[in-house]
Amino acid sequence: MLSPSGVPVPRTLEELCNPRDLALLIYDMQVGIVRQLRNGAEVTAQVRELLDLARGCGMRVVFSRHMSLPHEWMGGFQYRMAMTWQKVDNPAEVRPFFLRGAPAFEIVPELEPRPGEAILDKITMSAFEGTPLAIALRDCGVRALAIAGIALEVGIEPTARHAADLALVPVVVADACGAGNEEAGRRSLAALAFAGDSIITDRATLRRLLDRGS
Repeated sequence: MLSPSGVPVPRTLEELCNPRDLALLIYDMQVGIVRQLRNGAEVTAQVRELLDLARGCGMRVVFSRHMSLPHEWMGGFQYRMAMTWQKVDNPAEVRPFFLRGAPAFEIVPELEPRPGEAILDKITMSAFEGTPLAIALRDCGVRALAIAGIALEVGIEPTARHAADLALVPVVVADACGAGNEEAGRRSLAALAFAGDSIITDRATLRRLLDRGS
């Protein structure tokens, strides 16, 4: 469908579901994050299925990792966030668990990135803030970003909203996303669906559409 000025207006996943227009973001599937979920192994298997699908059709894949800064580089907000997550009341009790090189920081071995896949580190919830993700996607001509990983209610929702603000169509693969709080995860999906700028889909639908183009 074209706008009155002749600009294409993608409305459906069918219009975007090809390796030229769609990339895959694996969000924060790190050892120290996956192990916090009751169903972490199940989510890992679901993400792996999606990753295999993307690799099989030649789709670009990027991994995000949440990174801690050393105490000397933690400001007020970084401490505030860490204190909330670690459930401590004193900044002196905060432990930077996700320092580079720490076991908790690494991507789970079941999803080990390949040499041709990008890995971007961040200290924010949006995978776009402070990373070259938007520039790289734009430079490659990518129009939509499929998102999977952990956690829906913490980082995937803000990443999807940020993508939409950058004129990238967010495609949230709901059955390849985990949530630390399942009710909050459902609320995030409902809020994204209500806003209308994200496409909510599942692995089977992506497989059917990508297989169609192979």
